[in-house]
Amino acid sequence: MTERERTQVRVGPVAEFRDGDRRIIDVGGTQVGVFRVDGRFVAYENQCAHQGGPVCEGQYYPRMEAVFDDTGRSLGERANYDVPHLVCPWHSWEYDIHTGEMVGLRGLKLRAFQTEQKDGDVYVIV
Repeated sequence: MTERERTQVRVGPVAEFRDGDRRIIDVGGTQVGVFRVDGRFVAYENQCAHQGGPVCEGQYYPRMEAVFDDTGRSLGERANYDVPHLVCPWHSWEYDIHTGEMVGLRGLKLRAFQTEQKDGDVYVIV
C-alpha cells in the first residue's frame, strides 16, 4: 500500500486521553477501539475473534499469574500490571491489550490498526 492509499482518521486530541482511556470510533462502517495504554496508543476492530462480541467495550485487567515457592507449592496469584488483558464482555475471552493476541491461543489476534500522533492529535491509519 502506498502512502497515498492510506487514510488517517482523526480520533481526537492526545491531551484528552489519560492512560487507560479508550474511545470507540466508526471508520467506514467498522467500529474501532482506540486505547491509551502505558503512554502509547493501540487500536483494534471492536469484534471479538470468538463470536464477534464488542471486545473493545470490555474491561481490562492486569494479567493474573500463579506464584510458586521453590518446592512447587502454590502461594496464590499476583497481578502483573505490565501485561493488561482486554476481556470481551460476551464470553470473557482475554486478549493482551499490547499485542491483540488471544491469551489462551497466541496465534489468534484481534484485527489491529496502526495509530499515529501528529500535531497534538491521535489518528487511526486505515
